Amino acid sequence: MSGETYIGHSPHSPFWAKDSETIYFYWNKENKAYDDLYKVDVKSKKYVKVTVEEQKSLPTANGEWNKNHSKKLYIKAGNIFIYDFKKGLQKQITNTLDKKSNVFFLDNENTISYTSNGNVFIVDLNKGITTQVSNFTAGSKKEEAKLSPQNQFLHDQQVELFEIVRKREDRSEEKKEHAERLEIQQPSKIYLGKKYLWKAQLSNDASHIVYSLGKRAGNFATEMPVWVEGTGYVKMQNARPKVGSPEDTYTNFIFDVKGDSTIEIDLTTLEGIYDTPKYYEEYPELEKGKSDKMRDVVMHTPTFSKTTNYAIADVRAYDNKDRWIILINLSDGSVTQIDRQHDDAWIGGPGISGWNFWIPELKWINENTFWYQSEDDGYSHIYTYNVSSKEKRQLTKGNFEVHGVKLSNDRKSFYVTANKEHPGSMQLYKLDIASTNLTKITNQEGKHEAVLSPDEKYIVDRYSFSNKPWELYLQQNKVNATPVQLTSSTTKAFDAYKWRSPEVVTFKAEDNKDVHARLYKPTSEKDLHKAVIFVHGAGYLQNAHKWWSVYYREYMFHNMLVDNGYTVLDIDFRASEGYGSEWRTAIYRDMGGKDLSDQVDGAKFLVEQHGVNAEKIGIYGGSYGGFITMMAMFKEGDTFQAGAAIRSVTDWAHYNHPYTSNILNTPAFDPIAYKRSSPIYLAEGLKGDLLILHGMVDDNVQFSDVVRLSQRLIELKKENWNMAIYPIEPHGFKETSSWIDEYKRIFNLFQSKL
Repeated sequence: MSGETYIGHSPHSPFWAKDSETIYFYWNKENKAYDDLYKVDVKSKKYVKVTVEEQKSLPTANGEWNKNHSKKLYIKAGNIFIYDFKKGLQKQITNTLDKKSNVFFLDNENTISYTSNGNVFIVDLNKGITTQVSNFTAGSKKEEAKLSPQNQFLHDQQVELFEIVRKREDRSEEKKEHAERLEIQQPSKIYLGKKYLWKAQLSNDASHIVYSLGKRAGNFATEMPVWVEGTGYVKMQNARPKVGSPEDTYTNFIFDVKGDSTIEIDLTTLEGIYDTPKYYEEYPELEKGKSDKMRDVVMHTPTFSKTTNYAIADVRAYDNKDRWIILINLSDGSVTQIDRQHDDAWIGGPGISGWNFWIPELKWINENTFWYQSEDDGYSHIYTYNVSSKEKRQLTKGNFEVHGVKLSNDRKSFYVTANKEHPGSMQLYKLDIASTNLTKITNQEGKHEAVLSPDEKYIVDRYSFSNKPWELYLQQNKVNATPVQLTSSTTKAFDAYKWRSPEVVTFKAEDNKDVHARLYKPTSEKDLHKAVIFVHGAGYLQNAHKWWSVYYREYMFHNMLVDNGYTVLDIDFRASEGYGSEWRTAIYRDMGGKDLSDQVDGAKFLVEQHGVNAEKIGIYGGSYGGFITMMAMFKEGDTFQAGAAIRSVTDWAHYNHPYTSNILNTPAFDPIAYKRSSPIYLAEGLKGDLLILHGMVDDNVQFSDVVRLSQRLIELKKENWNMAIYPIEPHGFKETSSWIDEYKRIFNLFQSKL
C-alpha cells in the first residue's frame, strides 16, 4: 500500500527535440519530492539527467509552430519566446510580469498574437512593436453629467449676459479639440458593465475578435472543515457547490477591429434550442415540447482556418443533451449550423467529453476542412466537414472508440489511438484520410501512449501491460517494428513477487449484454470458494483492460486476496468507458440500476462457472465504487454478505453539478431520479455487514455524505455496520499509513464475514 515508493516511479510526459534525435521525459527515479527531467539519445538509447542550465534554455513541450515547422512559439516562465530551429537560437519576445496566454502566429508569420489581462496584443517581430488590439474595460462608460433644469437656466443666462464667460468657454473647447488631435490612436474601450470577460480570440488575419462575457450567478460554494492543521485550530475551507446550484451564463460578441464596432452572436436559430428535455414528460407541472425561453448554452472559443479565416465553434446546452458545431458569420453575427449531436441522456464520449466547459477538439486540416469527433453512430469516431462543399465524411467506423488523434505533417493522415481490436487494448494506428484505410503501428497488447518525432520516423511509446507498470520504449514508425525499452522503473521488491496478469473475460448480463471483467483466480489447492467483486470509480473510466491500472493499490490487494484463496472479479459495468454511447448512458436517471445488476450478474457468473459459494461473496469499491457497494448492500443483500464502501456518495443531491446533472438532471426538476439513485433512501434494506471508510477532508465526496447516512442508519436501528474515518485524508488518500489501515480493515471484514 506504499504505492510508487514500493513499485517504483514510472517515467511520464515524453517530448521530442526538434531534430528528432533526442527524447526528453520526466522521471522521479531517485524518489525525490519532485520529478527530474531526463533525455535519451535516439542512437545510443542511453539516458542522462538534464542539467538545470540546459532545462532553462529548452523550448517547452507545448507551443505553436509556424507553417514550415522551422520556428516554435511558446510561453515559458510567464514570457513569450521563439525558438529558431534552423539557427538553433532562442529569442525572448517579452520580459514583463503580467501573465500571458494563447500565443500564436498570425497569417502573416512576421506577427504574433497573445492575450494578457484579458486583452489581445499583436507583436510585429520585424519592427519589435507591440500593439494592443482590444481594450476591454471593467464597469460602464461614464456619462457626462447633465445640469438640472434650474442650473441649466442659470448657465445659459450667464452665457447670454457676459462676454467673458462666452470667451472662456470657447477657449476651453478650442484647447480640448487641440489635445484630442495630439492623442495617439488607441483601441476603443469595450465596457463590460457588470459582467466579466471569459474568452477572447483574435482571427488569423487580425480583423475580428470573438469574445464572451459572463454573468455571475453568485457564490454557492459549500464549506468543509479541515480538522488537523499546524495552527491547532479547525479551519473552514471553501468546497464545490451542490448539483442544481445556479451557473454563470454567457453572451457572445464579435468586435470588428477596423470598423471599431461590436455585434452580438445570434444562437437562436440553432435546431432544438427551444426544446424541453424528454424527462419533463414524467412531471405534469413541467412545460413539454417547446419552450418560449431559449435554453442556456455555452459557446466555446472559436477556431479560425488559416488564410480563409472561417470561424467554427462548439456550442453546448447546459443540460448537456445537445452539442452544436457552428460556422460564425463575422460580418453580422449570424451562425450556420454544421452539426447537431443530441442525446436524451447526455452528450459525451472520448474526444467529446461530458463536461460542458471542457473544450473538445475542432481542428483544421486545410483552409476549408476541419475534423471533429462524434458519437453519431453510437461510438466516438472521427468526422471531417468541408465548409465550402458542405461535405461531411466519417473516417473511422466500427464498434470501437477513438481516444487520441494527431494530424500528420503532410496533413494527409491521422495518427489515431483506439481500442479497435479489444475494448481493453489501446493501439496506435495510421489513418489515411483519402481512403480511410487504418494501419496498425503498435502490436503489444496493453496501452500505448505514443508520441511521434517531429520528422515522424520514430515514436516514443509510454507503454504498460496489466502486470507491468509504465515504461518508455522507442520504435520506428512502421508496421511490425520492434520496440526497444528505454527505462526500467520498478524496484527489486516489486520485481521479487510474481504479479498476476488477470484474465479479461465476458459474462452475460440479465439483458443478454456481454459484460467485460478482469478475473483473478487462485490455484485449485488454495481455492476457498470465496469471492470479492471490485467496483471501479467513475467520471468516465474503465478497468477491465490489459494495461497497468490507475487502481494499482487495488490490483496489489487483489493479488493478496488470491494468495488467501479468494476469487476476484473486477467489472466494467454499465457506464464504463470504452463501449460506446449506449453503454455509457445506460445509467441515465437510474444509478444503481443496470450498473448494480451487472455486479449481481457477475456474482452469478462466479457461482455458476467458477465454483464460488453463493453465500461467501463480498463487494468493495471507492467513490462511485463505494456508492455501488452501498446500493448492493441495501438492495441486493441476498447476493452480497459483506461490503466495504470507500469515499462513497450516499445522496446524489449533495454531489457536484457537472457530473451529476448529466446523469440525473437536477434534484429540483427530477426528484424521482435522485430518490431511486441515492443510497440514503434505501438504507433500511441493509442485511449483510457494511464497513464505511471516508476521509474527513474529502472536498469531492464530502465527509458530510457519510455523516448523514450514519444518522439514517442509527434512526433505522441498524447495527451491522462500522465506520472508519481518516482525519487528514482527501478523496484520494495521500498517506501510506491511511492506505494500510484502510485495506487491513477491508481484508479483516472479508476474512471474518465470508
